[in-house]
Amino acid sequence: MIKKFIEKLLGRKKSASAKAGKTRANPAPKTYTASALGINGRAIPAYAVKVTRGLQEAGYEAFIVGGAVRDLLLGQTPKDFDVATNATPEQVQAVFRRARIIGRRFQIVHVGFGREIVEVSTFRALSTATTDEPNETEQQAEQHERSPAKLSRQERRGQPVAQTRAVDETGRLVRDNVFGTQHEDAARRDFTINALFYNPANQTVWDYHDGVADIQARRLRIIGDPLTRYREDPVRMLRAARFAGKLGFTLDAATRAPIAECADLIANVPNARLFDEVLKIFFCGNAMGVIKQLRAEGLHHGLLPLLDTVLDSPEGERFISLALENTDARVKADKPTSPGFLFAALLWPQFKRLWDQRISQGAHLMPALFSAADEVLLTQTENLAIQKRFVADMKEIWALQPRFEKRQGRMPFRLLEQPRYRAGYDFMLLRAQAGELPQSLADWWTTFAEVDGQERDQMVAELAKTLGPASAMGKKRRRRKPKPASSGEA
Repeated sequence: MIKKFIEKLLGRKKSASAKAGKTRANPAPKTYTASALGINGRAIPAYAVKVTRGLQEAGYEAFIVGGAVRDLLLGQTPKDFDVATNATPEQVQAVFRRARIIGRRFQIVHVGFGREIVEVSTFRALSTATTDEPNETEQQAEQHERSPAKLSRQERRGQPVAQTRAVDETGRLVRDNVFGTQHEDAARRDFTINALFYNPANQTVWDYHDGVADIQARRLRIIGDPLTRYREDPVRMLRAARFAGKLGFTLDAATRAPIAECADLIANVPNARLFDEVLKIFFCGNAMGVIKQLRAEGLHHGLLPLLDTVLDSPEGERFISLALENTDARVKADKPTSPGFLFAALLWPQFKRLWDQRISQGAHLMPALFSAADEVLLTQTENLAIQKRFVADMKEIWALQPRFEKRQGRMPFRLLEQPRYRAGYDFMLLRAQAGELPQSLADWWTTFAEVDGQERDQMVAELAKTLGPASAMGKKRRRRKPKPASSGEA
């Protein structure tokens, strides 16, 4: 008891491998040369190599890890580069001038090079390692971890943050900052294809769990016991569907088996984290493929209302398909994308139905619009923490749509001056492409935006002659006759 108390007081906590016995040797990984796997070293940017080199020159182990290595093996160009090392977050911070420690659930270091950020994580210990701590809720874990400001003071004093792990009552890890060895870190990663380590210094790939073979077989396989891994982090089920749909991989039978049993655990995931995963689903480059995979695994109904809307809107199927196809094309072309625009498109059929209902019941156009928008967004945000800036974008895009049908007088000119005009215009084009609006309306606005001021005046005048003033803007509002002034008002 005294020995245990002293070890706890000094922060000495045995790893899982140590508890299993000191004589057990660490498993050796399979190693491959980059040339044997067809990896193009030139696809790795200089800033990512600088991070691994800087840590290695400081005496630490450092590897590019995870999705970047997977994409290199698939012949794709990675967008993000993560580094894993045996240096603690404080030691990483000491090596690089522009580095800051972030995170509570998992502490990592962001190392900056110009506009680029490399995420550096310390090797994690196996989750079977005990910490003599009670189960905690996520809120309790965050309080235990202290606020970011207090962590910064600890770092300035050179005090390392305590290595701690905590789980909630369902077995989900809510905090895990227990550091270990490379082979333990490999076992802690979710899927075999994401547990590959690449060393740019000697251009070798280290593989502890046959991830290379799984990539070659286009198979997705979870590391460890699937039921335990899903309980630790239910988001892994969504990630399984995302990787399978995005990459065109087949889910391993053992990996798929517990999903139906564990699907309800996704309700325990914080809304903000769930929203991050939904963003990755819609902006992965094959969104509809992933959504179909989610449906095949039973991970959509009741869990993510936004996905329910996408899959169960037959009246808007054409519109939603076009929106997803356009987004996929922009992602693949490495063009900027807008979550607010895509969410506005995905929820448009549901919103439009409620809007039309209110108008048919006698509500005025714009009050009906904002009322319908509030109802739709309230339903979504109950289970999904859509950021306020995206909600504002969605409302503005929807509110601009009626204005494209009003083309009389100065109305078209004022619409061009709106800050969100371009997003509203693109949305209107999508509606025309889906057959919801006349293509002639979309063509008129395309020309109107391209010509100069005098030609715009001419276009508005010609439209008024062709359709009549009232037709160009919809129903003309009747002006009230002024009341005659009384004798005392003269």
